[in-house]
Amino acid sequence: MHPRKRQRKNASAMKLVGAQLAMFREFAGLRQRELAERVCVHEETIASVEQGRRPLKPDLAKVLDRVLDTKRALETAVANMPEIDLVPAWAEQYMDIEREAIALSFYANQVLPGLLQMENYARAVFRNKVPTLSEEEINAQVGARLERQEILHRKEPPTSSFIISEAIVVDRLGGDEVYRETLRHLRACTDLPGITLQVMPLGRETHAGLAGPFILLETPDHQHLAYTETQRGSQLVTDRDEVSILERKYAMLRTQALNPEETKGLLDRLLGEQ
Repeated sequence: MHPRKRQRKNASAMKLVGAQLAMFREFAGLRQRELAERVCVHEETIASVEQGRRPLKPDLAKVLDRVLDTKRALETAVANMPEIDLVPAWAEQYMDIEREAIALSFYANQVLPGLLQMENYARAVFRNKVPTLSEEEINAQVGARLERQEILHRKEPPTSSFIISEAIVVDRLGGDEVYRETLRHLRACTDLPGITLQVMPLGRETHAGLAGPFILLETPDHQHLAYTETQRGSQLVTDRDEVSILERKYAMLRTQALNPEETKGLLDRLLGEQ
């Protein structure tokens, strides 16, 4: 089956599951906020699932079935969601490694790394895709991207370092409201344990990342890998010498970027200008 058709099918299934959840919640006489409090998630999570903008995860489906007394209806629906290709085949291997990694280091020069994107920012990213994606495809892609971010909030999150170009934090992708939301989110991320955020300022005379963005990963068995993307493909780098080169680039970038405290100050200034 063609990937786009499979994405549309999945988006429709997400909407169906979301409609079921909304119906069960209303039958129980609960508002979204009240249900969110009972299952210990954000109200926005319930709203996104009900609107078909975010996939319902199996563990949350089980909790919802118990709270709403729906006899495993949601768990069964999620288990029978159609298999789809939300990411290109060449990115699937990276996604698997990312989920298990104990350390992640990102250098980004044009767009926020997926793990730092909020829903509206991610939606703006996918709306800028060429060729244009349908609204259903965008919903499915955004849901998959948000689901990836769970690794940053698990009991033992990976040690995560992000170096992002100042161009990213002054761009207004998605408009002014999304821009303000993104700045607030990035500022909040600077206070999360296990996360280091640094901004590479514009106007530098030296720059170790001119060849483009890349990601470094460390697996649970301490294998060091790297990942790079191009416009129409990607490469998982396993050769030790090649990984070493990218690690040296990243070490240099960390010395050239604003340190974490300076980055907080920059974000505070940008927020103060709003």
